[in-house]
Amino acid sequence: MSGTALSQHAMPDNLSDDDFQAYFLDGVSRTFALTIPRLPEGLAQPVSNGYLLCRIVDTIEDEVALSPVQKRQYCERFAQVVAGSAPAEPLSAELFPLLSGQTLAAERELVEAIPRVIGITHGFAPAQREALAECVATMSKGMAAFQDLDLRHGLKDLRQMGDYCYYVAGVVGEMLTRLFCHYSPEIAAHRARLMELAVSFGQGLQMTNILKDLWDDHSRGVCWLPQDIFTECGYALSELRPGHDSSSFVRGFDRLIGIAHAHLRNALDYTLLIPSHETGIREFCLWAIGMAILTLRKIHGHLYFSDSSQVKITRRAVKATIATFRLTRSSDALLKATFRLAGLGLPMAVPAAVLQPRPTDI
Repeated sequence: MSGTALSQHAMPDNLSDDDFQAYFLDGVSRTFALTIPRLPEGLAQPVSNGYLLCRIVDTIEDEVALSPVQKRQYCERFAQVVAGSAPAEPLSAELFPLLSGQTLAAERELVEAIPRVIGITHGFAPAQREALAECVATMSKGMAAFQDLDLRHGLKDLRQMGDYCYYVAGVVGEMLTRLFCHYSPEIAAHRARLMELAVSFGQGLQMTNILKDLWDDHSRGVCWLPQDIFTECGYALSELRPGHDSSSFVRGFDRLIGIAHAHLRNALDYTLLIPSHETGIREFCLWAIGMAILTLRKIHGHLYFSDSSQVKITRRAVKATIATFRLTRSSDALLKATFRLAGLGLPMAVPAAVLQPRPTDI
């Protein structure tokens, strides 16, 4: 959302905590602004807060005016703020003036509002606070490590891509799972399996974004694709340019589509472990899965695309996804059938090629 649009809203200071968080979600993520309200009352507020905390980490990591050392320092300080071991106001006051015009107006405003965001964080139950703080600490440490890499020609291998996806998305899946388990003893009965699948769920969504945003990232001198997959197909990522006609690159790209598809199959398994009467939580998960599958279908149908706009799903497709899952959300059989139908024609890797171990160090 543009700064002009933001300025037309009521000032956040005049809003309730729920409206305050909804205001910022609408500014920094239309997708989460759409899906989080589907969650039950006891979950929507901590999930909203968790997403805003993660977005602040993203903002620091993406800020072009900050050096890698500064990014690492500010991320570490923010993790301390979330954990309650450092004050929020000095960090916000110091960081906000350093943000450049390339940072979205909504994200700059969010950094300025860090004290209010943290005030909401520290009002949650201890288990909820712990889930949020651990997510931010792990994400901050992991993302900072990737700042030190030369990312012009891709990541080293699929394992490193999995590590990156873990730090930016898998940890969010773990955070959500902890919040879901805190909310419901019935969900907590499946905690171990949910935590395992949460990492795969996150990787499926993140890999889909990486594939969709290939050329946007390339224009910034960044590539998140794994070199080993393409080397095996006879292609060097150092040669990658928009408008290419390389069938070797497309073979590697199609393999990644298959791996992302398999991760999303695990995401469905995750969702089916949520009790069918928890329709809001199921919808929250299903809408993300559905939009990711449709995006993979679009990419698979345009393997030589040269701009992310060519593989962006339409609003009509989003509405159809929402309508479909509202009808099928309570039936495991219908959900499985819907997933199979949506994924027809997509490659899918075998599970052994998908579930990578969680990184043990950075």
